[in-house]
Amino acid sequence: MSSAIVVGPTFRHGVHPSEHKEGTEHLPSQRMPFVSTYVIPLSQHLGAPAKAVVREGERVTRGQIIAEPSAFVSTYHHSPVTGWVRAVAPRRHASGQLMPAIEIEADPFATQRFETRPPLDWSALSSKEFVAEVQKAGLVGMGGAAFPSHVKYAGLPEGAVRALVVNGSECEPYLTNDHRTMLERPEAVLRGTAIVREKIAAEKAVIGVEMNKPDAIEALRSRVEPGSSIEVVPLKVKYPQGAEKMLINAVFGLEVPAGKLPIDIGMVVNNIGTMAALADYFDTGLPLIERVLTVAGPAVDTPANLLVPIGTPVRAVLDFCGGLKEDTKEVILGGPMMGQPTSSLDVPTMKGNSGILAFTETETVRPTEYACVKCGRCAEACPYFLNPSLLGRLSRARRFEDAEEVFVMDCMECGSCTFACPSSIPLVQLIRVAKTEIRKKARKG
Repeated sequence: MSSAIVVGPTFRHGVHPSEHKEGTEHLPSQRMPFVSTYVIPLSQHLGAPAKAVVREGERVTRGQIIAEPSAFVSTYHHSPVTGWVRAVAPRRHASGQLMPAIEIEADPFATQRFETRPPLDWSALSSKEFVAEVQKAGLVGMGGAAFPSHVKYAGLPEGAVRALVVNGSECEPYLTNDHRTMLERPEAVLRGTAIVREKIAAEKAVIGVEMNKPDAIEALRSRVEPGSSIEVVPLKVKYPQGAEKMLINAVFGLEVPAGKLPIDIGMVVNNIGTMAALADYFDTGLPLIERVLTVAGPAVDTPANLLVPIGTPVRAVLDFCGGLKEDTKEVILGGPMMGQPTSSLDVPTMKGNSGILAFTETETVRPTEYACVKCGRCAEACPYFLNPSLLGRLSRARRFEDAEEVFVMDCMECGSCTFACPSSIPLVQLIRVAKTEIRKKARKG
């Protein structure tokens, strides 16, 4: 560990779940072999779904645009392989619903090499042209939120951005894909960061990395040029430090007001993986057609960090890792704190998937729920200083309007409250119910 890393800043509240990163943090990323069929959902990012621009039977090449945005808060999708479009129709989505998608059969005789183009002179692009190129690349937040990246860079007034904050925290247990990206591709991370910092005219860029990744901190720091506007900041290990508002608070001691966005206080936040993917696009033309994800958990036979084409069936990824153990009880897409269980292994991996985790009954058994003992641990854990116990009670009583008045919609569903509750009350699940009902009512007008 570098002698300069003694203690790092952090935010108030939060929790300390067991990290469980030892199974994959030292495993280099490897490319998963191509499979026969890929499914690219048209809705795999926040905002409006994309629109298919290919037809059944059409031959496509790796990296070719197959769907275009239907609105500004939307993005392009590209073919992960060379092959043929077999269907443009509803397919099972990671959410469990049938949703519009493009199914592609890979050409078994194609090399599946991406034909690179000369580097794009990003410095010569206007702000609007830069935003258009980022959208064309199909870039989204790769830390899990999958918010279209170009939206964060659009329409920024001159002098509006104090800092670009890059999230290398990777605070979710088990996940190590960002860690491996920082270790294996630090130049790409720094190049993407430098490009965005300059194009949005940020005064500086800060990469926040938790101190349980000293090798990643050193890999980045050793490549930052003297006098650079990029700083690597070691952070204390705590969950949910990767949440953008918590990261800003940890690094700068600033609070994003309730109902506001980071840009309202001059901050733009991006993920490590997004920065590396952005550098790839401007240097080679490679759009977001593949990503590194962590395959781990007690029910996985052979844990790994894999470079997986977008649209690969979850089942195929797990099979490559030796399959699931017989006592597998649950498979989660993402991390154990904020990830979502999947009801089918035949759903595709998507741009925002950071991991595939599998657990046995030992880890997933539901503890007995007891009455609230008014201990206040949920409030002490909540990074947004909400009262999760009150929100849970209001949700159970179906008093959703009352829950909204005490800021239930500000909850980011990190699960810290549920983790901290000694009575095993499913607080975050109750809060999700309340938020869903409030949104339903809002849509009905």
